[in-house]
Amino acid sequence: MMDIRLFYREQGDGEPLVLLHGNGESSAYFKHQIPVFSRYYHVFAVDTRGHGQTPRGEKPFTLSQFADDLRDFLDEHDIEKAHILGFSDGGNIALLFALRYPERVKSLILNGANLEPKGVRFRYYAEILLTYRLAKLRAKRSETAKRTADLYALMVKEPHIDPQALAALTAPVLVIAGTHDMIAEKHTRLIARSIPNAQLCLLDGDHFIAAKRPQAFNDAVLAFLETAAAV
Repeated sequence: MMDIRLFYREQGDGEPLVLLHGNGESSAYFKHQIPVFSRYYHVFAVDTRGHGQTPRGEKPFTLSQFADDLRDFLDEHDIEKAHILGFSDGGNIALLFALRYPERVKSLILNGANLEPKGVRFRYYAEILLTYRLAKLRAKRSETAKRTADLYALMVKEPHIDPQALAALTAPVLVIAGTHDMIAEKHTRLIARSIPNAQLCLLDGDHFIAAKRPQAFNDAVLAFLETAAAV
């Protein structure tokens, strides 16, 4: 039973498409996607636990818990199966969810996801680690620092997914990232290579291609979903 209720933005009709934002963000990240995707799908853009307008709750603040929160959200809305698009940590949540509840996934879009913390390019990971350690030191004296430490712990300590486990995925998968993403390209390629029949799309840009190059991103996702919907 969920101890909180996830805030979400809902728009459109058709097959359900769930959007999961990245670390420290909210469903508002998908402002360029919701109006477009909702022309063809019933879009649910969710604020994950402790993000946006969703409360922190008392349960563990982990990606694994977020995946279970998503299961509870789908149950609450009588969604048996959905297309799931996750960005960054949202992609990691989507991947954990798909491995744990494969029967609930119609298709999977992984944007800037990683299997382990060191899938992040070194200079970005070093910045993340430093911010986490400084926030951890100040956490007892500052609620803001405590929240920062909780958020950055998700990137420092998680995820830990064995690439070989991805062979169990049977739903159609699109792995999409920027050519200058904070996730190392070889790591993104490892994810795509480890998933049977996964499609790989690299768009010119950085980690935030959905926000900075929305038309190219949306076109790639919709083209993939058109084929995935027929499966």
